[in-house]
Amino acid sequence: MQAVVDQLPAPDQVETAIAAPVILLETMLELNTTNRLKVGAENCYYEDSGAFTGETSPMALAEMGIPYVIVGHSERRSYFGETDDVINRKVHAVYRNHMTPILCCDETMGRLEAGEKIHWVVSQVTGALKGVSDELARQLIIAYEPSWAIGSGKSASADQAEEGCYLIRQTIADIYGDAVADQMRVLYGGSVNPDNIAEIMAKPNIDGVLAGGASLKAETFLQLAHYQK
Repeated sequence: MQAVVDQLPAPDQVETAIAAPVILLETMLELNTTNRLKVGAENCYYEDSGAFTGETSPMALAEMGIPYVIVGHSERRSYFGETDDVINRKVHAVYRNHMTPILCCDETMGRLEAGEKIHWVVSQVTGALKGVSDELARQLIIAYEPSWAIGSGKSASADQAEEGCYLIRQTIADIYGDAVADQMRVLYGGSVNPDNIAEIMAKPNIDGVLAGGASLKAETFLQLAHYQK
């Protein structure tokens, strides 16, 4: 973090955030002495307090000054069995504590091969946003992250990434109207790297990226942030 924070683009050019495990957040917030980087959380629970051993309170994250929380990551869905109902409760918990959810929509290889992309993406978006008002939806960030491309070195093509992000934006338009859909930021995540980010970002429905492996090294993280150079 110390190797990149002062070299990031100005926030009016590129908004840059890094999501980390909860045990690192306090230290990262202390080290982050610039407005060029925002520190977010990888996950949270859907209750603010109670006897939920090992879970992370969204209220505690908000009190720390965390602005963003990732919700519904494919690994949470596949390894921890998180359903759309659980993710919906987490979305509401993040909003309740005045933070911004980064909602992830997964797509497995099986569903890709079965041609179920449209149904699967639409069901995840609508399920996660039950009871979310138009006003809150305007603040939402959604990431299309096909799990078959995560950490595999096999990124979706720019056209595949655009298709997934378009479906998300169209679903938002169907629920909340074009004004909300046009304002919402939609990201692509899945083996994004310095070699493919420019082509991905050139697509009209992609507003940013949710990088994984390429963000672990300072050099490639900076290359992603400065992809326009």
